[in-house]
Amino acid sequence: MMREFEIERQFNIKIESIKPSKGIYYVKSNKGERCLKKINYGPQKLLFVYGAKEHLIKNGFKNVDRYFLNIDGEPYAMVNEDLYTLSEWIEGRECDFHNLDEVKVAAKTLAELHEASKGYDPPENSKLKSDLGRWTHLMNKRIKSLDKMRDMIRKKNNKSNFDLLYIKSMEFYKELGRKALETLEQSKYEELCVLAEKEKSFCHHDYTYHNIVIDEDNNYHIIDFDYCKREIRTFDISNFMIKVLKRVEWNPEFADAILESYNEVSPLLDSEYKVLYAFLQFPQRYWRLANRYYYNEVNWGQNAFGSKIEAIIGEQDNMLKFLKNFKKQYNID
Repeated sequence: MMREFEIERQFNIKIESIKPSKGIYYVKSNKGERCLKKINYGPQKLLFVYGAKEHLIKNGFKNVDRYFLNIDGEPYAMVNEDLYTLSEWIEGRECDFHNLDEVKVAAKTLAELHEASKGYDPPENSKLKSDLGRWTHLMNKRIKSLDKMRDMIRKKNNKSNFDLLYIKSMEFYKELGRKALETLEQSKYEELCVLAEKEKSFCHHDYTYHNIVIDEDNNYHIIDFDYCKREIRTFDISNFMIKVLKRVEWNPEFADAILESYNEVSPLLDSEYKVLYAFLQFPQRYWRLANRYYYNEVNWGQNAFGSKIEAIIGEQDNMLKFLKNFKKQYNID
């Protein structure tokens, strides 16, 4: 049980009302509306995230959910060994990924975030979060894990609908994963990692519709930096593109608009398109869903898992057509 008086004492506020909302708490206090969130990682990682947001603000990217400090100048409260953060409550609606104009602004905003992220030196007592140079290893490991999960199914006596769909579709995604790894290995991935290291930039790492909040004045705010880390920017771009494309039947018009809008603010290098293509190829969503299912990472019902894998499999033709056109359009050899 969260002790509200501890939150009040450590953040020096008076809570008038508190209500849960999608994994966070909406707090009305004597100092205004706040977002209270329980954090599932340690204070050193949190200091990296706090420092990243402060760095963005200092560099002119101010529309983030800034943390409030406690009475000791730390960006959290410790309650029964649990960490809580208190940040600005940003009133608005989620970005609509079916709306091309909103997607364009979201792409520009991502480019502005990446530009503002450059030169970030994390606080001394923070833990550096980085995926630089890790993607060849991660892709390899995830491709192998597809086989491991299939072996787990083969040992089961009663196979679920998900198991049967997985067995039927797994080879397709494994082959796609192998191609993505090949693309990445033939790209200038390592050089781009060295460049990102030199630039001291970082990525949001969860740039999706519910983390892009549009207020009544049409300002775009980026929230929830929990996963931010040192990373090459094409990861963020590809992740954002896939989140949009899966909602619009892999319509290439949306992909082109995202890249055009991003390039207006921060032009991509020629060598980045091949890495971007590798990320677009890799069956990350398929692997992640299966991983969640077989390692009990989330407790969705059987039906939810079944409909999610069906939806991913149902996109195969549109996705392959998109990848073929993308490769040709951006001259990826």
